[in-house]
Amino acid sequence: MTEIERESRIVALLTEIQIPLRLYVRSLLPGDPAAGDVAQQANATLWLKRGDFTLGTNFKAWAFSVARYEVLNYRKRQARDARLVFSERLEEVLAEDLAGQADDTERRHEALKRCLANLRGKDRALLLHRYAGAGTLAEYAAQTGQSAGGLKVTLHRLRNALLACIRGQLQHTEEMT
Repeated sequence: MTEIERESRIVALLTEIQIPLRLYVRSLLPGDPAAGDVAQQANATLWLKRGDFTLGTNFKAWAFSVARYEVLNYRKRQARDARLVFSERLEEVLAEDLAGQADDTERRHEALKRCLANLRGKDRALLLHRYAGAGTLAEYAAQTGQSAGGLKVTLHRLRNALLACIRGQLQHTEEMT
């Protein structure tokens, strides 16, 4: 079979499959207005990959397989490109709320710094190692000659003390304003 005869046969098969192919894509994307575009993309892919098709085998099955992959690719793009769209009023409310949180975060940070400054040096060192250091608690325990379990208890006590201190600092700040 010549190349022209082969391509003529593939064009005939593509033409014959158009309605079933479109219906198949629409069944995979019910209610999606892009179903026609996805079917068209499937046609383009079928044409580009026509050399992969073996005449005499099931063209419809091959075409539906290609269409299914096009649907999957479309869904991946949709999921990746999905963005929430908010009304202007909601965006204003969110912006105001986030701006208020930034002020509150700054106040909390200042309170934390004041509370940390009031701790004993070894307690501050333990907290800094735990939350800013790279080593494990077990390594720190070995360095300081303490047990890891004891350090866990100390950390729990220090976190509670810091929380109480920060709350007190914030309450004092609010009373001052």
